[in-house]
Amino acid sequence: MKTTDTPPAAPAAGPAPAVKSPAPAVEEKSSEGKVLNVFSHGVLIIWAILVVMPLLWAVMASFKTDDSILSTPWALPDKLHFENWSRAWSQAHMSDYFFNTIVVVGGSLVGTLLLGSMAAYVLARFDFPGNRFLYFLFIGGMSFPIILALVPLFFVMNNMSLLNTQHGLILVYIAYSLPFTVFFLTSFFRTLPTSVAEAAMLDGASHTRTFFQVMLPMAKPGLISVGIFNFLGQWNQYMLPTVLNTDPNQRVLSQGLVELANSQGYKGDWSGLFAGLVMAMLPVLGAYIVFQRQVVAGLTAGAVK
Repeated sequence: MKTTDTPPAAPAAGPAPAVKSPAPAVEEKSSEGKVLNVFSHGVLIIWAILVVMPLLWAVMASFKTDDSILSTPWALPDKLHFENWSRAWSQAHMSDYFFNTIVVVGGSLVGTLLLGSMAAYVLARFDFPGNRFLYFLFIGGMSFPIILALVPLFFVMNNMSLLNTQHGLILVYIAYSLPFTVFFLTSFFRTLPTSVAEAAMLDGASHTRTFFQVMLPMAKPGLISVGIFNFLGQWNQYMLPTVLNTDPNQRVLSQGLVELANSQGYKGDWSGLFAGLVMAMLPVLGAYIVFQRQVVAGLTAGAVK
């Protein structure tokens, strides 16, 4: 009888060698990230406090009396004194200054965006002799300080009978804002696809129709962004209207606030002054809050083609 030899039993498998875990390195990186995150958030919180606190204090002071502003500047108002706003609006003529500012800034903003977008589109889309020269000429206009042009600008405006007029101030605002507008929108138009404009041209659209009906709507984020920047600069402009707009009936808000501060003398109408300051500040804050997403989209649209 033949017996079969059973194979020897396989040695029992021992425990698998332990794999070293990179946990310490990951934990170290994560701790560094947490520290950096806490530090950056702390800096942003401090910066927000430094920016927001003066604004909130001005709003709070506009509803207080003069005595409470001087005696308890950081205390909340005992009640809301809306008469400060009505006094600043009517007696200090802030309503007239507000209307003049809306007319001047509104007209100059429309003219700046229209002329700036047309010039930027041509510089970005068409190659012709002198293209780069004109582009760098606009960029050079951004580096030219406006204070150097005040004296010759005054005499030019005087010779053209444009001093102390709203349309004269509108033209100066447009010329002042065009360099930055053309620089910003030229880079923006270069990021837009050319295939859409070429398709419109193949369908028989003229250059004018292609610009106004095809390319300009596509550039809406850039127009909103540069429009907000121009609105902020023109709304807060003080030097140009002070030199070119000396008529008391044609003053804008920046001049009106200075006039309100100077006309107080020894009366010390601080509550009315703060009310006028908040009135001038609210349109700027409202415009930025409403178009905040469009501003960010316009600033980041040219980053990725």
